[in-house]
Amino acid sequence: MPSRDLDPRSRDAEGVQREAPAPLIVAVDIGGTFTDVTLQDAVTGEAWTAKTPSTPRDPSEAFVTGVRLALDAAGRRAEETGRVLHGTTVATNLILEGRTAPTALLTTAGFRHVLEIGRADLPRRDNLWAWVKPRRPVPPSLVFEAGGRMAADGSELAPLDEAAVRAAARAAKLAGVAAIAVCFLHAFANPNHERRALAILAEEAPGLALTASVDVFPVVREYERSMATVLNAAVMPAVSTYIARLETRLEQAGIAAPLLLMKSNGGVAGAAAIRRAPAQTALSGPAAGVVGARAVAAAAGVGNLITVDIGGTSADICLIAKGEIGLTQTGRVGPWPLPLPMVDMVTIGAGGGSLARIGADGTLTVGPQSAGAEPGPACYGRGGTEATVTDAHMVLGHLPPSLLGGRMALDPAQAAAAVARVAEPLGLTLDAAARGILAIADNNMVGAIRVVSVERGHDPRDFTLVPFGGAGPLHGCALAELLGITRVLVPPAPGVLCAQGLLAADLKAEFTRSVAEPLEGADLARIEAAFAALESEAAAWFAQEQVAETDRRTRRVALMRYEEQGHELAIPWTAPGALGAAFAAAHRGLYGFDLPEVAVEIVTLRVEAAGSLPAPAPTPPHGGSAALAEVGRQRILLKDGAAEAPVLDRARLGPGAAFAGPAIVTQLDATTVVGAGWSASVHPSGALLLTRA
Repeated sequence: MPSRDLDPRSRDAEGVQREAPAPLIVAVDIGGTFTDVTLQDAVTGEAWTAKTPSTPRDPSEAFVTGVRLALDAAGRRAEETGRVLHGTTVATNLILEGRTAPTALLTTAGFRHVLEIGRADLPRRDNLWAWVKPRRPVPPSLVFEAGGRMAADGSELAPLDEAAVRAAARAAKLAGVAAIAVCFLHAFANPNHERRALAILAEEAPGLALTASVDVFPVVREYERSMATVLNAAVMPAVSTYIARLETRLEQAGIAAPLLLMKSNGGVAGAAAIRRAPAQTALSGPAAGVVGARAVAAAAGVGNLITVDIGGTSADICLIAKGEIGLTQTGRVGPWPLPLPMVDMVTIGAGGGSLARIGADGTLTVGPQSAGAEPGPACYGRGGTEATVTDAHMVLGHLPPSLLGGRMALDPAQAAAAVARVAEPLGLTLDAAARGILAIADNNMVGAIRVVSVERGHDPRDFTLVPFGGAGPLHGCALAELLGITRVLVPPAPGVLCAQGLLAADLKAEFTRSVAEPLEGADLARIEAAFAALESEAAAWFAQEQVAETDRRTRRVALMRYEEQGHELAIPWTAPGALGAAFAAAHRGLYGFDLPEVAVEIVTLRVEAAGSLPAPAPTPPHGGSAALAEVGRQRILLKDGAAEAPVLDRARLGPGAAFAGPAIVTQLDATTVVGAGWSASVHPSGALLLTRA
């Protein structure tokens, strides 16, 4: 992958321009409320951050605005940029908001209703009487069938009915679709029919977005494979348009560096790869935050952590044990399963913009509805009138008079008026209502934290809480107290950590193939051949992304289960004789038991490929003592009454600086509330370590 650019200032003794490193790396994460940018000099490690309101109608506008702000803050030129990294929620929002392109599905004759049938199990929080099956992304009228059949072993039972494929293409065009997904039975064992169908569709329906299951999710489970293929096709037109617009804006801004986008698995890939499989970006922004949190924690010597990324709309929670970020293939986006490899996290509708409302039964609720970027919380002064979590913080004195380095003034009167609309019907004082809003939001997040910890056999008290996002550090101490956690680690730039996480990400891709082999007596020659084929695909991907031989890494993984189980566990491939013991140990760790009398089977093989990107130099430490960092005092409302708390400028806090709560720490991208009973110190890495006796 090209990572160098021509620098017009670099000339040899004869005045001839020579190739020189383009030292700047820019990382951009677009959230529901703000767009976060980190700009770093790869040589010196010096970094600059910028934050600007998101532009939902055209996210690329805020993207380029944020990049310009960061370049201006650094006093650098756009031409010095050598790499652009991006975490995007475009695909996620399209799916969640039902704004995907009209899509048709071409499937094997007799399987027209796979999407409608779905699965017999209900979503976790619903029951048989309350749950209503959501409308499928492709209605039955746009599902077309074609004769032809592959067997589970890959042999052809009946040839593809090419006339039916051509008829389906013509019918889909008449229906006005923008994309066609192809998912044939057992295509993961033999992709020939899907490949031929794509060629025919390209002839009959030029200009439509086309995708096949073998290019998206070539493994068993017909419903999940069909859904992944359909969702991928449905977001292809909009994502491709967005990437093209983004590349045009970057070019107009004078940035010719390659564009890499974050995927849900915690790695990045080139724009061409994302255009083919945009569904891989469904959780790219939150995944980048987890990668960044792990890097920050590792620099502070912390391997066991629970990350809480609180933005304007949602809170994303992930548990990292021994420095390993877990992947799952049972993820969901909204009501739909999306079984592509993604960082294992839980997302709930709780953020700084979450709306506080009184329900029909007179109870106070917070979220999942959000004020978003427009109009935003009432205190932003953009026309919002409903109380939000941010307004509650404003009422309690947790926020400074302005955000974004003074570029966004906050309006305490508007915040108080919004919270009063909730307080008065409930007969509460203003501060009691504000504390109630925060308590509900905090307990909602605690429930999600317990899902990734307690429900999986982990004691949260054995972990360090890492809050980040624009609102994360406001809630860190309160969440820790509810969970019994005594250590909180606030990253140096918590509000833009998702953008910074992009700087720590490698190029990543997974290549999978289902084999369905019993562990006992497995055909090892067949398995070895399958792994070799997957590694050939990985080598082709490395070549496409221009990854040097010395920067390539691959790992073999087997997805295994007990016979007749519904889901598999990912086990690193080892000597076949040791796989059974490794699977049993993993099963005991997750479920608390194993079944030695039940046979084990290998369902799917996976090769995980990673390409190392040049790492920027560490950011040099800066700042001084807590006394020098104090820029004022502010009245805050605690449970026991009002108190005067020091306000500290994070930029002036150097390694070793220490102070006690209650205190407020301000910086460009976030505000940290250090609770009463907590002490704070700055780690040599720049992270703020909060501890409670």
